Amino acid sequence: MPHDPRPVFQLDPRARILLIGQAPGTRVHASGRPFTDPSGDRLRDWLQMDEASFYDPSRLAILPMGLCFPGLDDKGGDLPPRTECAPLWQARLRSALPHVQLTLLVGQYAQRFHLGPKRYKTLTETVRHADQYGPEFLPLPHPSWRNNAWLKRNSWFEEKILPMLRCRIKELL
Repeated sequence: MPHDPRPVFQLDPRARILLIGQAPGTRVHASGRPFTDPSGDRLRDWLQMDEASFYDPSRLAILPMGLCFPGLDDKGGDLPPRTECAPLWQARLRSALPHVQLTLLVGQYAQRFHLGPKRYKTLTETVRHADQYGPEFLPLPHPSWRNNAWLKRNSWFEEKILPMLRCRIKELL
């Protein structure tokens, strides 16, 4: 690994919502706390959760596909989650969350792993058809600034998916 391992996740067996993201980035690796970056700000806005609720593990469990920062690519972007991490840890740690009723699949890595052949060929189509995966799963794009253009091209996300997401969050909290 390019850095010392520092697994970053948030689990509590009382949690009713599980958020599965990609892997910690540089800021999260440094802080040891999930989504302590602009992506986290956008994600909390999508969920309409303040920081206290978001970081309350009894309300929201956070389990990335890769538990540790995977390093940077040649252009300075985060590498994808390490492929050996999810098969080793996802089921094992998920089994410690018996009350989860909704799993938010943030980004293509989480969707590919958890939805498998049930997902559409593209993230866009998988997210567009989010209602087909409920009530257990709700696929979302990654909240990164790199997806600003995607969000502008796909106004249906804000019009259709965010209200559905917020309604489910409100029901479970």
